[in-house]
Amino acid sequence: MNLQNPAIYTNRELSWLSFNERVLEEAQDKTNPLMERLKFLAITASNLDEYFMIRVAAMMQSQNTNPDPSGLTPSAQVEVISVRIHDMMTTQYSCFTRGLLPAMEKEGVFFLSYDKLSEIQKTYVDNYFNNVIYQVITPMAIDQSRPFPTINNLRVYIFIELITPESEAESAEEDHASDAKYAIVQVPTVVPRIVKVPTDNNEHHYILLENIILAHINRLFQGHNVTQTALLRVTRNSDLIIDEEDTEDLLDEVSRSIKGRRWGDPVRIEITKGIGAHARGLLERVLQLTTDKIYEVSGPLDLTMFMKFVSLPEFDLLRNKKINPSPVPAFANQGSMFDIIRRKDVLVHHPYMSFDCVVQFVQEAAEDPKVLAIKQTLYRVSGDSPIINALIQAAENGKQVSVLVELKARFDEENNINWAKLLEKSGVHVIYGLTGLKTHCKICLVVRQEDDAIRRYMHLGTGNYNEATAKIYTDLGYFTCRETFGQDASILFNVLTGYSKVTDWQRLSVAPSTLRTTILQRIETERQNALDGKPAVITAKMNALSDMELMQALYKASQAGVKIRLLVRGICCLKPGIEGISENITVSSIVDRYLEHSRISIFENGGNPKVYLASADWMRRNLNRRVEIMFPIEDPDLKQEIISIMEISLADNIKRREADSESVYRKPNRRGKTSVHSQLEHHRRVEDSYAAVKTQY
Repeated sequence: MNLQNPAIYTNRELSWLSFNERVLEEAQDKTNPLMERLKFLAITASNLDEYFMIRVAAMMQSQNTNPDPSGLTPSAQVEVISVRIHDMMTTQYSCFTRGLLPAMEKEGVFFLSYDKLSEIQKTYVDNYFNNVIYQVITPMAIDQSRPFPTINNLRVYIFIELITPESEAESAEEDHASDAKYAIVQVPTVVPRIVKVPTDNNEHHYILLENIILAHINRLFQGHNVTQTALLRVTRNSDLIIDEEDTEDLLDEVSRSIKGRRWGDPVRIEITKGIGAHARGLLERVLQLTTDKIYEVSGPLDLTMFMKFVSLPEFDLLRNKKINPSPVPAFANQGSMFDIIRRKDVLVHHPYMSFDCVVQFVQEAAEDPKVLAIKQTLYRVSGDSPIINALIQAAENGKQVSVLVELKARFDEENNINWAKLLEKSGVHVIYGLTGLKTHCKICLVVRQEDDAIRRYMHLGTGNYNEATAKIYTDLGYFTCRETFGQDASILFNVLTGYSKVTDWQRLSVAPSTLRTTILQRIETERQNALDGKPAVITAKMNALSDMELMQALYKASQAGVKIRLLVRGICCLKPGIEGISENITVSSIVDRYLEHSRISIFENGGNPKVYLASADWMRRNLNRRVEIMFPIEDPDLKQEIISIMEISLADNIKRREADSESVYRKPNRRGKTSVHSQLEHHRRVEDSYAAVKTQY
């Protein structure tokens, strides 16, 4: 079959929506604890927000008329995904109103309307409105002298239709719209959106901030009658447009672009159901969006507000039992990390193993008088990063510290700008990366003067240097002081900070120069081995697979008889199980309490497996427009450990879903099989390993 045939590829956007639907299934799954279900629902809403701000916005503005590999043009994709998202949002709100709200009420958690409050509660809410809310809200009239105000991105507003008593008396009810006036009130963000009200029992009662405002709306428009209200929320184009070639100061250019996010073109309106046709038409005209871009919902706008709510301590029994990460077994003897790494490479598996070892690595380097230099890439870091503090301490201790801060890390730009300025003030050499490329690789290099020579120690990983996300993302990290790795690491930083152009790497495969070639060569080796009758298997885990060249290489390998097992959390444009094309390929996805984030590739290599970890997904952007690294794991014990991690994940029959030839995902049949919950199994194995090592000391 022609490998250009659109029928053998899934559209990238539809594949992403399929992933978000899998997250939504977790919100619907009654076997999950109640607040975990609500958290998954909030995640689906957050995912959709970002999807509209970046992906949908790009398609709406695209002038490209060429079809994607699945045969859809950008305009056709917008139409198809609009239908799919309308259905998804209907399911979201059905899950919330019909599933989660009744379930919460059974647990004594109530979200009440103003009318349902007791008299004592109404008095509390009235006082809260008078003393707090009334002081901060601003009603904004809409008329000839006061045009429609700018609606900020992702903020919730109340849209109000009013009429004077005189006009109401003179008009028939059906003609009110012609005499109507309109106003906007933003639901303030400086006070909590979810307001707890007192109760005389052990129940938890809440009311949403907008419902308090709506109950007192007439206070804001005295002399008028409010005829209808609706909540609305606008999603705007938030992709940064940065001219890196012509800008003199990238930091200033990114800072300027961030501010423009609030004013990007609207790409979606969410509005509560029941708004009148005249009022809706006004919104369509002002925001210049067609009917298909308007999403009417039956419930509160912005379900992301529940992200923090579910973590309240009073709901401990309604969440997953907390599982604390174990210390890294290899570092259990409390000795110097440099001594331990010098003796043997170390693999760490987060969040099952604590991220503290990575922080400690940088802190120990900052304090060690033998350390001469520290070089590190930072893509996303936390708001109060101990790694940043350690790098600052290292610079103050007189060490040569160079840090590449990626200013274009989407939605973390402002945070990274602040860190970059702080690092520079502390004497750290800060680099902002290469023009036209995002630096997405995760690497820390420590140069240390030892008795016999200068030795380089490294941490390389699949995830960010962020101790907060390391608690909820599954990632792998690798500590080594192998000389060939050190040489490559030094070259990589010279490329990032200077003008070096290198293609001859000893251990690292680096995008955009050699990473694609390395992957293709390994796939081709497996294909040739299959043709020669040798063992030929490819096992790979990633977040997304959409690169056309790699997918075609996998199809060819499958046709030659290579067994290919793919564990792809999100987007997968390859279709498995197509006769004559991909019958030797399986595609799975795991959605669970932790976000599956590690990138692993295992090539059978005729019985001598090649095992790699990487920062990159198999997407064109990662291979062509980012600085990424893939690195081999050569220690036999660590290779086997990674292979075991993959086998456990692929055996999961609780949270893993399998794709069919039409890219429809279903959970595997568990009948007669032992239950395998991979994330819990990873936890158990790490705890057992640490317990065994601890007894030796």
